Amino acid sequence: MRWLAALLVWVLAGPVLAGPVLAQDGLSALARLDAGASSVRDAGAGLELRLAISQPVPWRVRVLDQPPRLVLDFREVDWTNHAAISRSASQVKDMRAGLLTPGWSRLVLELAAPLPVETAEMQTGDAGATVVVRLGAADPARFAEAAAGPEPALWALPKPADLPKPQPPGAGPLVVVLAPGHGGSDPGAERAGQPEADLMLTFARELKEQLARDSRFLPVLTREEDVFVPLETRLSIARAAGGHVFVSLHADALAEGEAVGATVYTLADEASDEASATLAERHDRADLLAGVDLTEQDDLVAVVLMDMARTETRPRIDALAAALETAITGAGLTMHRHPRQEAGFSVLKSPDIPSVLLELGFLSSERDLTRLTDPAWRAKMADAVLSGLDAWAAQDEARRSLGP
Repeated sequence: MRWLAALLVWVLAGPVLAGPVLAQDGLSALARLDAGASSVRDAGAGLELRLAISQPVPWRVRVLDQPPRLVLDFREVDWTNHAAISRSASQVKDMRAGLLTPGWSRLVLELAAPLPVETAEMQTGDAGATVVVRLGAADPARFAEAAAGPEPALWALPKPADLPKPQPPGAGPLVVVLAPGHGGSDPGAERAGQPEADLMLTFARELKEQLARDSRFLPVLTREEDVFVPLETRLSIARAAGGHVFVSLHADALAEGEAVGATVYTLADEASDEASATLAERHDRADLLAGVDLTEQDDLVAVVLMDMARTETRPRIDALAAALETAITGAGLTMHRHPRQEAGFSVLKSPDIPSVLLELGFLSSERDLTRLTDPAWRAKMADAVLSGLDAWAAQDEARRSLGP
């Protein structure tokens, strides 16, 4: 480990927005600001801020006092052209942006008066995401109370009920982390008033119940309600739960063409190197590899170790995908004409937790939509997924018992 660390010295640099001009060097942005579609304007006695960014990212908002400021943190946005945001707001004295910490960026609006936050939301769509923050009329007492509150966590994990104590494979039940796609401000695909986020949460809950009835499994959901859980946070939950396997649940929609049936996705080989680099740049180092402390290691060391782990995990992932395909087909359930595919989905990028994305069907297909809204079909699919996980777990244990 030490000789690897000597290969590269990584200097973490970047001011915490102490001055009016902030460099963003070294920030590898996940999302880009569309200044032309963004604005800051007076709204009655208050203020409205609209920020258009290329894709949803984790974020938080708060106010600070002396002087009064509105502070927005994102993981992470390229603010290079923030000065071009349309401004028609007499209540804004200054606006500045830049790097907060590696992986996090910040936008600060210095206010002329203590304007408390009334609403703050992220609206998502095909073109990306728009953050809308509305401030009310000046209220010094209310503003001071909000500003005096504790600093929000930069990476606040949702708290799934009763996270299991992490156990090594074979030492207890198989911890299956189920990640119903989308949620909250991100409804996903939608057809006939049925958003993907709701359908996947319903199926995830039912699958969790099926697994929980079998003592060989311990299921964990990344979300228990209609909330948005950032992609990287889903991996953090899997790590915190000691997950042995990760299954992301989706139901896509196609604008053109006809596609039906379930599909099992695994991480594409060409996405693996990029996945390691992305995780090393942006993810909590404590969440990258089980049993390995990467908090003091540089990017190169982290990438090398993750690539080694991914090489070892890849055969297990392929076996998991094959087991799920066999079980779903064996249950007489419809699968896509290409039942196993590869992609660069972010939720598949854990280097050592076997991860798959199960596309249950297509909302753009009338037949698939009917199936997804049928409790009997969902129960049959849940049974098939359980059977596939059970077969894979037995095969995985046999492989492990054989040793290297």
